[in-house]
Amino acid sequence: MSELPANAQELHDILGPLQEKKGYFFNHDRTMSFPLLEQLLVTRGMYGYMACPCRLANGEYAKDKDIVCPCVYREADVAEFGTCYCGLYVSREWNEKKTVFRAIPDRRPPGNIVL
Repeated sequence: MSELPANAQELHDILGPLQEKKGYFFNHDRTMSFPLLEQLLVTRGMYGYMACPCRLANGEYAKDKDIVCPCVYREADVAEFGTCYCGLYVSREWNEKKTVFRAIPDRRPPGNIVL
């Protein structure tokens, strides 16, 4: 992704098929997923990488690499809860409403939050 997509729809169209091949889907609730995609574009514009919009990034890639979307916590979150921490990526079952929503704890260790 060398050029910055112009909007959430373009980012959705680029990333969606790539992530679906890996078994991850965008949350079908666009009132949730599209604002998150927009924020990914904002963080990419600010920092040069798409930091998770639900976590505090400090602007240094080396310190934020665990929360660059898709974050390193996504796989475990989706496996256990059907959705990642911020709710952008979900399982097929989540989108089919076969998964009951439960609060998702933030797996990011406090030591990784460097300001």
